[in-house]
Amino acid sequence: LEALSKNLLADVSKLYIFADGPKESATEEQYQKIKDVRNYIREKKWCQEVEIIEREKNVGLANSVIAGVTEIVNKYGKIIVLEDDLVTSVGFLKYMNEALHLYSNEDKVMQISSYMFPLNVQLPETCFITRGIHVWGWGTWKRAWRFFNPSAIDLLSKIKSRRIIHKFNFNGSKNYYMALTQNVDHPESSWGIRWYASVFLQNGLSLIPGRSLVNNIGHDGSGINCGVNAVYYNKVLAKNIEIKPIPLNENKNCFREIWKYRNSLKPGLFQQIKIKSWIWASKIYVKYFK
Repeated sequence: LEALSKNLLADVSKLYIFADGPKESATEEQYQKIKDVRNYIREKKWCQEVEIIEREKNVGLANSVIAGVTEIVNKYGKIIVLEDDLVTSVGFLKYMNEALHLYSNEDKVMQISSYMFPLNVQLPETCFITRGIHVWGWGTWKRAWRFFNPSAIDLLSKIKSRRIIHKFNFNGSKNYYMALTQNVDHPESSWGIRWYASVFLQNGLSLIPGRSLVNNIGHDGSGINCGVNAVYYNKVLAKNIEIKPIPLNENKNCFREIWKYRNSLKPGLFQQIKIKSWIWASKIYVKYFK
């Protein structure tokens, strides 16, 4: 919130804050943390206008994001989304608004992303188009969000029947198929994998900046779906990214560099064997028992 309030355009923006409620099993300490958060979000006028939506009961990460995005995108036709462990640069809102406007009628582009991995190579100073999505600071339109499919089972079936698992896994650099399989029994834990699968099955593309405008600070162990590491952290964020029309096809050079970086983060051989064994077991489970 502090970083967002320092953004260009924050003084002309409306901010919706969705504050989830306590779980039934919440401890006194957790109740106090929720109380502290609800007090904090009222401390300042973070943007020109702030509307707070508080849940009496816990609806969970995935349900909260899906419901919030659906509500706002249906109201305005487009949306910019941030979760609470993201820190933006001062140029984040400017970049997102300009990109959402420029590509509003380009059906092939289904998402605007603001995050980029801390690569060791220089990517374009502006933006590029690629498959895959990053949900650490993103935006979309009603025209794209209507394709969101909340059913992990249905998404798995379509990806498998089309024989595109390898491509879905970002050419083998990230096991999204396993993550989607896990989402069958634990849909409350993640919504992003289902959004990615929905975009992927529509052959949708994302606009991604050459340099990141956001960092995820949840990798200190505080994030729900984050481990403890610094491999995704950018030491310096871009303050301004130029938005201009570019060809609406995948930038293969940029895709290759992202693939190389993500591939370098893969586990060792023994861990990969364990993961692949789990994948096959999951496939059999989904096919015969779901």
